[in-house]
Amino acid sequence: MAILTTGPIVNTPVNGVRPTQTVTIKIVNNDPVNTSTVLLEGYYLNGTRTLYVLEDFSVSPNQVITHNNYANFDGYEFLFFIDDDIAHQTEISVWGKNANGELVDAHRLVSSEVKF
Repeated sequence: MAILTTGPIVNTPVNGVRPTQTVTIKIVNNDPVNTSTVLLEGYYLNGTRTLYVLEDFSVSPNQVITHNNYANFDGYEFLFFIDDDIAHQTEISVWGKNANGELVDAHRLVSSEVKF
């Protein structure tokens, strides 16, 4: 099983408002034949590491899944557990968004930045 992580993402308030309010996760299965299975774990980091998202996705061949999560915490982290058979064909990106739905550049991780 391949495990990808964003690592801890600091979301400290600026003038009383945290930069990221929500996180959009995109999961892409580039395999033309096989389904990818991805288990998503989301943690908020406010002095302790607490699980708040636990979801399982079946991503069909050539399918893209978009999933939104609340992220108005001092810090957060996402882990992705991908079945080994086609882990190399599965790409994941994470996009922090502010209260207006605009991207927060510092909280943007494209698939090459989400690490094993």
